[in-house]
Amino acid sequence: MPETANMLYSLMMEAREPEQVPGLARFFRTGPGEYGEGDSFLGIKVPVTRKIVRGCWKETGFAELEECISSEFHEMRLAALLTLVQKFARAGSDRELQRRCVDFYLSHLRYVNNWDLVDLSCYELLGAWLLDKDRTMLYELARSGRTIWEKRIGMVSTMKFVRNGDLDDCFAIAGIFLESPEPLHDLLQKAAGWLLREAGKRDEQRLKDWLESRCTKMPRTMLRYAIERMDEETRRHFMAVR
Repeated sequence: MPETANMLYSLMMEAREPEQVPGLARFFRTGPGEYGEGDSFLGIKVPVTRKIVRGCWKETGFAELEECISSEFHEMRLAALLTLVQKFARAGSDRELQRRCVDFYLSHLRYVNNWDLVDLSCYELLGAWLLDKDRTMLYELARSGRTIWEKRIGMVSTMKFVRNGDLDDCFAIAGIFLESPEPLHDLLQKAAGWLLREAGKRDEQRLKDWLESRCTKMPRTMLRYAIERMDEETRRHFMAVR
């Protein structure tokens, strides 16, 4: 496909700021052995990417999304994901289009390979799609995902349920993380703690009860994130128990 035929791709390339690249590379940990090792950047800030997406998501088809999502550039993949979110959200009663967006997402998970790409897409796509459906998929991702990013998708997708007052899957998938026979990656600890904290905003007593029986085996970062909004006395209690 000629570059000029893909408006999203062309606009993103025009917006690049090379002077921003070193800072982004450090922020997203692209050094040897780090979680974002080898990723490449155009130097585009998220608000700029969002503005570009707002201007051309309607004209961007799935063939164009294929080109963008498979790009070596982090921001290009983000633009594809944000466009997908827009298409899904604006589909209205067109369930077939929504299904196509979700299927595209699931078939391209290998490109959703950093925490921001996960967090800005999964619950608005996968979480929203599964609101009225079986959610086994998220449990499988959390337990057996091939990468930390797939496991994080399993956890963070529950945000959509939490915001709709349904907390069960959030607590259950956080529990799966605690069963891991291997040390839980820091980015998974943060994701689980973040979602538990969000659940606690809706039902703090349920979160407290859940933590009472589990905090002794919770990694420190996960626990700190989970109790962040509690009063100081309660935070001290759980850290002491741990």
